[in-house]
Amino acid sequence: TIAQIYTFKLNDPSPNPFNATTAISYELPEASFVTLKVYDTVGRVVSTLVNGYRQAGSHEAMFDGSNLASGVYLVRLEAGAFTAVRKMVLLK
Repeated sequence: TIAQIYTFKLNDPSPNPFNATTAISYELPEASFVTLKVYDTVGRVVSTLVNGYRQAGSHEAMFDGSNLASGVYLVRLEAGAFTAVRKMVLLK
């Protein structure tokens, strides 16, 4: 059987720290309009990974930071009224 997801969730990026790419997974208990963006520590958007309607369930997006400098980045998930942020470290 398929496990029912009851809450929104943004999982920690894996791997983290990462070199070049990392997977960012999230869970939706209901279909929602989703934005998943990566920010630098100054608050600038460096990548938009998801910007659209997604069905309920588990989802994953890949982030490629190969064109960015080493450092700390923040990934932010917005889905309906839910917002979550996770920190990730790019090491080159």
